[in-house]
Amino acid sequence: MGIFDNVRRINFAMVFKIVGWLLMIEAAFMAVPAIVAVFWQGPDCIEICCCSAFTCLFGYCLNRMIHPQHNTLSKREGFLLTALIWIVFSLFGMLPFLFSTTPLNIVDAFFEAICGFTTTGCSSYPLLDELGPGLTLWRALMQWIGGMGIILFTLAVVPMLNHAGGMQMFNAEVTGITHEKTKPRISSTAKSLWTVYIVLTILCILLLWAGPMDLFESICHAFGTMSTGGFSTSNDGLAYWSSSYIDIVVTVFMFLGGANFTMIVFAASGQWARAKRNHTLKVYVYIILSSYALITLGLLCQNLVNDWQDATIFPLFQVMAGITSTGYTLSSLPLWSPFCIAILLPLIFMGACAGSTSGGCKIDRIVVLGKYVANSVRTALMPNKVTSVVIDRRVLAPDLVQKSIAFLLLYCIVICGGALLLTPFNIPVSDSLFTALSCVSNSGISPSSLGMATDMAALPGAAKLLLGLLMLIGRLEIFTIIILFTPSFWRK
Repeated sequence: MGIFDNVRRINFAMVFKIVGWLLMIEAAFMAVPAIVAVFWQGPDCIEICCCSAFTCLFGYCLNRMIHPQHNTLSKREGFLLTALIWIVFSLFGMLPFLFSTTPLNIVDAFFEAICGFTTTGCSSYPLLDELGPGLTLWRALMQWIGGMGIILFTLAVVPMLNHAGGMQMFNAEVTGITHEKTKPRISSTAKSLWTVYIVLTILCILLLWAGPMDLFESICHAFGTMSTGGFSTSNDGLAYWSSSYIDIVVTVFMFLGGANFTMIVFAASGQWARAKRNHTLKVYVYIILSSYALITLGLLCQNLVNDWQDATIFPLFQVMAGITSTGYTLSSLPLWSPFCIAILLPLIFMGACAGSTSGGCKIDRIVVLGKYVANSVRTALMPNKVTSVVIDRRVLAPDLVQKSIAFLLLYCIVICGGALLLTPFNIPVSDSLFTALSCVSNSGISPSSLGMATDMAALPGAAKLLLGLLMLIGRLEIFTIIILFTPSFWRK
């Protein structure tokens, strides 16, 4: 009885009221591809309009019919709302895929939606070139929304949440060890991050449009690049245009998408010194350059360098696509040697900087682990020496160090557990491990892209639901999801 009493104390009314607001925001986003479909006189305009109207009506009724006794949210409600809204957004976001002129079954539609919102970038569509402009834009828009974060957008446009548990939701969704605010108020911080995100997206659109892409293709690929999601308008991906200019532009903006957006905000506001001394950003650059050099050396030894692009643009592009979890792949990737592929695997596992749109366990935690191991070695040699993990001239609290190490351990356990659960679907062990890694890191690279036998799009429905769960766990960085399954969460 005590457990149920505590469950009742959770402010469910306020949680579902906010869900109603968020669904109306999703409906507004969904209306954009509907308008585009009408403008282009393409298919699915009526279907997407109806899906948008239904989502808006459901959200409005949910918001108006629920009257919470108080508007505050505790840490528990923050975790619950963050996990719930990603699932709800995917459930309503899949509606256009269910009722379009090229419909998917319910599992594939949900898989497509959660791949979009978590910026994983897998797809259930066999022929992307045959999709209408409305569905194509909705796929890209889902990734763009999910890249910076659904909750973070809400904090920017609904200021009252600044007083109603905004910090709890901010901490539950934003990636990283510590969450540095650019402004004193959470809503102001959210606005500054989203402003930089929008400006960079617009700049990416203009630069892509200056190349061989038309405006619509530029918008879709800018959304997929800045969100580090990787959805394309063609099954051939960027290889469809065969343009070094596009590859260079996308590489630059993948790099920006993988950087900590707080540092970009500081740099944009004139605080260059604060951004330049960020240790994680330096490590991010060092890892990219060293990985690029090793892969280029491997390609030279394999005699796969036929022109200057093979030694410059292509390996750097693939390194950026791997470390930022964007998931774009080169057509020549299956020909790469095991040495080159092996270099990509830790990049996919690690991801880029915390506070970015990339997936992975984040470089910040790897840096903490490295410093902790180095300190442990020193302590073994000099037992009386007191050591601390210092990053950016600040001593990290021991509980943050422990939490980072625990996260990395859980991250490996989730990947191994996901791989184990995939083997009953007759997926080879190596393919299962890579598929689980790709989904938890939100990279979305299919094993078939590396020359393996397994194609994620061809997996059975139950396997796709499992992959969707792994994507969600990875996007919300494990703790936000796992904590919901602990009895203490509901008791205290």
